[in-house]
Amino acid sequence: MSKILNVGDKVYIITRRHFPQEVRRHFIGEVQSVQDTAIRASGYTFIFDESRNTFVRKPELRVRVFGTTDSGLIVNIISNAADLEAVSYHANEKGNVVCTDGKYFSLDVNEFTSSR
Repeated sequence: MSKILNVGDKVYIITRRHFPQEVRRHFIGEVQSVQDTAIRASGYTFIFDESRNTFVRKPELRVRVFGTTDSGLIVNIISNAADLEAVSYHANEKGNVVCTDGKYFSLDVNEFTSSR
């Protein structure tokens, strides 16, 4: 059976919010293990800080397990060249929120983070 994700793939995972007051949470990491219905990834969690109006990276490296059948997740496969240590959030020239490492990876995340 072929798999959609492979060990070594880099992923950017967004947890969907069900209510406006829920915390906005993103994860960026590298897949360590793949099973039929789950992946294990090592990386960083970003939480939206309303007082700063931006996503802030939690300093500690985390190992997380994500269900591949969880409809509450949006999984983006990103460039394997992405520098996970350098990822941060910025506003681009259009005012959109962009998650980028400044070199190999850039993703406009406005469609996922709208506060409306």
